[in-house]
Amino acid sequence: MADAVRKDEDFSGTKPVEERHRVDEAQLAAWMAEHVEGFAGPLTVLQFKGGQSNPTYRLDTPDRSYVMRRKPFGKLLPSAHAVDREYRVIAALGKQGFPVAHAYALCTDDSVIGAAFYIMSMEEGRVFWDPTLPHVDASQRRPIFQSKIETLAKLHSFDPAAIGLADFGKPGNYFARQVDRWTKQYRASETEHIPEMEKLIEWLPRTLPVQERVSIVHGDYRLDNMIFHATEPRVIAVLDWELSTLGDPMADFTYLLMQWIMPGLAGIDHHALNIPTMDEAAQIYCGVTGTKLPDLNWYFAYNLFRLAGILQGIIGRIRDGTAANAKAIESVKRMVPMTKTAWEYAQKAGAV
Repeated sequence: MADAVRKDEDFSGTKPVEERHRVDEAQLAAWMAEHVEGFAGPLTVLQFKGGQSNPTYRLDTPDRSYVMRRKPFGKLLPSAHAVDREYRVIAALGKQGFPVAHAYALCTDDSVIGAAFYIMSMEEGRVFWDPTLPHVDASQRRPIFQSKIETLAKLHSFDPAAIGLADFGKPGNYFARQVDRWTKQYRASETEHIPEMEKLIEWLPRTLPVQERVSIVHGDYRLDNMIFHATEPRVIAVLDWELSTLGDPMADFTYLLMQWIMPGLAGIDHHALNIPTMDEAAQIYCGVTGTKLPDLNWYFAYNLFRLAGILQGIIGRIRDGTAANAKAIESVKRMVPMTKTAWEYAQKAGAV
């Protein structure tokens, strides 16, 4: 979401494992032979191009392919990169028929490859990085968006307690926790004084919306965090559950709606491209969930603040040498403009 429009081919597919991300492949294969049902080597390891948070690998064997997500090596912010939480949520959702990769096994023993990791199935399909879907037939674009939105609505329909995730998040107001979390993450990685960020840190906690529902929230629900069927316009796997927790589903949905105000869908001819407008996207979601759309200005200010906190964390990892993607340096350029835009939405919501 925070990224400008990018070419699919630049971020899709795999590459040889970068030297700084290499793992002991023999140790990994031995662990998988013991813990992953049906595993049989030899093992070939590649690294996915996309993503800059938890390093992600493609593991090929003669019979099938797997995906490994691991924590970055080196010093990390508190609570960040919790691959055990990712594993837990996809395992629980997979049992409910929600579109996620199959969760095979979790390893919390750093001695195996140097960091905690988990193994899941490799889901073959399409990943889209450009939200205008330039390489997709126009007739498929609206159904792709509809599937994306309806899948989010399905996620928000689960009773966390009923699927074994009652304790997956803390009690209390989700937005209050998130504002506090990202304020702390921002402070832990702070590299410069940004006046708009200081204003948001002061204003957001005083103006929190009332939380009416609690659901599983993905935390980073966007087009390039899902795999679509190879030919059909439907989601077959939602990826990257690093930020998932229990909270207010409107946080997820308004984050998704931000795509319409950011580079990508902002200013496009929706009718000509056969892509839903923001209002039409809201109608799809609200039609499935039976909810009403709130005034979006506060939520957009919050979401941009949160993105700024995430970007600052990436900037901090660049400084500390643990960022997983060379393109992470682009985050530095987006930081200040994003905070200025966030404060503009805060002002529209009544901030002075």
